[in-house]
Amino acid sequence: MPISQKPAPLDVSFADDPRVVRAAATEDYSTHVVPRSWRSGRWSLASAWWALFSAMFWLYLAVASADAVGTPNTLVAMALSVATYGGINLVLSRYAAKTGLTVALLSRRLFGLLGSALAPLILAATAIYYGVFEGSIVATAFQKYFGGDLRLWYLAVVLYALPLVIGGVRMWLDKLNGILLPFYAVGLVAVVVAATVKQGYPGNWLSSATSASPLPGWLTAYLIYMGVWIMMMYTVDYARFGKERDASFHGTVTFGWVFYFFTFAINGVVGIYLLRAWHIAGSETGVVDAFVNSLGFAGVLVIFVSQTRINTANYYLASTNLEAFAARVFRIRPPRIVWVLVAGVIAYLFMLTDVLSYLLIALAWQGVFVTAWIAIALVHIATHRTGQPEFRPGRLRPLTAGAGVWVVASAIGIVLTVQNSVAVLSQLAPLVTVALAAAGYYLAVRFGRTPVLARGDDPRTEVDDPWEARIRCHACDLSYIAVEMDRDPAAGGAAICSACAAESPGMLRAAREEARMTGDGQS
Repeated sequence: MPISQKPAPLDVSFADDPRVVRAAATEDYSTHVVPRSWRSGRWSLASAWWALFSAMFWLYLAVASADAVGTPNTLVAMALSVATYGGINLVLSRYAAKTGLTVALLSRRLFGLLGSALAPLILAATAIYYGVFEGSIVATAFQKYFGGDLRLWYLAVVLYALPLVIGGVRMWLDKLNGILLPFYAVGLVAVVVAATVKQGYPGNWLSSATSASPLPGWLTAYLIYMGVWIMMMYTVDYARFGKERDASFHGTVTFGWVFYFFTFAINGVVGIYLLRAWHIAGSETGVVDAFVNSLGFAGVLVIFVSQTRINTANYYLASTNLEAFAARVFRIRPPRIVWVLVAGVIAYLFMLTDVLSYLLIALAWQGVFVTAWIAIALVHIATHRTGQPEFRPGRLRPLTAGAGVWVVASAIGIVLTVQNSVAVLSQLAPLVTVALAAAGYYLAVRFGRTPVLARGDDPRTEVDDPWEARIRCHACDLSYIAVEMDRDPAAGGAAICSACAAESPGMLRAAREEARMTGDGQS
């Protein structure tokens, strides 16, 4: 569209499009900004998020750390991790509530439209891996108690989990996990009491162990907990449903230090106590044995409840991010239920392999990308404190300097992780990655070319309140909030939503030509 040409008028409304609302019941605005009308109440969002509290992985992680460096060092690392996770997620949860962006949409601003495709893929893959781990735990519990073919139990735990995540966060997951939370909490208390009654008090459960690590034991344990920074990316995809007025509550209780105190410290202490009481070495099945030995069938039920809760989060995030990845790379947008099924199939196939032999390696590699992403996101938030971030495809360069920083920092982190010549560098890889990514992105912001393109008319500025005004998209004929709407120079300046713009090569070419004629970039 020539710059001098008057753009097409906007079709503006101030109520949610009924078709969009119907789709949101299952889609949860997976490829769109979450409008304020779709935000959850504070306890609704807290109930949905606290599904992650009940993962057996947290018990296993604490035991593995205690076996490596001793319980006292692990307890110090837990305290430091609670503080670290609490502080970072306070920032991320507030930002997500303010912007309504997913990890995929925020990554557009950080890395450009092309560079952003990797982030949802990593998040989806990690969620599937954790779903495999947690699903394997409950399948093993069923097989140990009832017998039978483990492969059939794997299939059963996948099949029953998938229907639970078809509904969105505010339509179903909050209610399901709110109902199940008390059962898990009671189960934790019961298993400790039962283990003590049957085995007696394990007097040495707090004793230390000799660490062969060249680093202080508490630092080694802290680095182990850094391996699950993926929780911070999870936070963004959940916290976008929060209301801004609830930011303090969510930053402290839902996603902050209160959550991590229970998730890391309470779960971790219970895990260490149980396995010491039963004299079981830390392993992926050790926690199952401790629960079943302590409570019998009731222990199986506690595991079933805990894994049902955590896998609603794993499969939900896997499906939404597979959807975002496919929309960006393959330009296809089937309903999210399709991606729920895809995630389930992938998880089941992984379960049939010796997944634990390579799961930790895969998570270590992905963890490097995750820690780098978190560092870059935090620097971006610190250096861009005002205004809605630009994430619309037609107003960003395909690749940004931030994408280069992410890849280089992650590549160095992976090299440090896999090398065997200097053990201390391998252990310090997460911290080195964070430092390189943060410093590199800051330099890119300070001295690099802006990723934002200067263009003509902007629907955000053509309405009184871009968070309340809905504008109809000429491509999909649906109305979304003006925050995500753009003008399509290839269609006479007609309005186009963010999702459709990302899938329109013609629009993107025309937008970049318009930016070139306008002056290319802006700060």
